[in-house]
Amino acid sequence: MNECLAAPSRIKWDSRFLSMAKLVSGWSKDPSTKTGAVIVRPDRTILSVGFNGFPKQMEDNPEVYANREEKYSRIVHCEINALIHARQSVQGCTLYTYPFMCCDRCVVQMIQAGIGRFVCPKPSADALSRWADAIEKSKRYLYESNVTFTEYNFD
Repeated sequence: MNECLAAPSRIKWDSRFLSMAKLVSGWSKDPSTKTGAVIVRPDRTILSVGFNGFPKQMEDNPEVYANREEKYSRIVHCEINALIHARQSVQGCTLYTYPFMCCDRCVVQMIQAGIGRFVCPKPSADALSRWADAIEKSKRYLYESNVTFTEYNFD
């Protein structure tokens, strides 16, 4: 279900964690799209963070990032990195992503892992021009799974 209205306290905390996801996204070496994720426990403590990038054993070679086919083959999305680094259950946690919603492949994995709520900024026109299909699938999967998500005007 999509939350249309949120309590002021929830909005305050959501804004803080979206700001953190934005900060984490800046750690990505991807020159075209920098994404960040923060997994937060129900008690509002941070469980894990992640950004998109190559596996740690692979060099962050600019030539590989420039080759889209090669880059997409090896890049690990921010949500998956956050999940891998969590090293404990994420059941009932909230996932904050920046600058937009999880792609359809990541959202199903997060649902399967037990993420109970998703929070992200509303996608920009640029994001929609590139990933509208994936974002719409993600929203459909969340509705179908009865998992809560909230989008904010952010930035």
